[in-house]
Amino acid sequence: MVTGNRYRALNSLPESAFHDGKLLYTFDQLNTHYAWDCGVAIGEYLAKLREGIIIGATCSHCHRTMVPPRLFCEYCFRPIKNFIPLQDTGTILTFSLCYVTWDVQRIEIPEIPAVIAIDGASENHGILHKIGEVDPHAVHIGMRVKAVWKTPEERSGDITDILYFRPE
Repeated sequence: MVTGNRYRALNSLPESAFHDGKLLYTFDQLNTHYAWDCGVAIGEYLAKLREGIIIGATCSHCHRTMVPPRLFCEYCFRPIKNFIPLQDTGTILTFSLCYVTWDVQRIEIPEIPAVIAIDGASENHGILHKIGEVDPHAVHIGMRVKAVWKTPEERSGDITDILYFRPE
């Protein structure tokens, strides 16, 4: 049981405590390097994007094809070993007209992010990407689109190897 003022809420330290030497502290410039491992499934996905191919993962038990690929099926929890090539075409499931950039700058011509159901993947499996080469007000749910790729020399194994999707 806590009684009286035995336990007081701590207040933040004043800046003067640092300058007046009342606190012991050190400052260091760390020289750090980071590496990121995207894993087996996404690693294969990105490697195939470099080749201009979208791949999915097919579950041998429930026969779902998922994009981006996974190493296990989240429906039946079985491991997945089958990666298959998919089409670079699809259907817009949902989209937005964005008049503000990622860094909150207003723009007059909107960017159009969309969730695209990739042909060959199971229902409700697709990727988020940009739509281009279209009047923003002509974009609609159900619109058929095709990937526009960087040239093979420009590709680096990133989702941005697909520049955007355009109407078919």
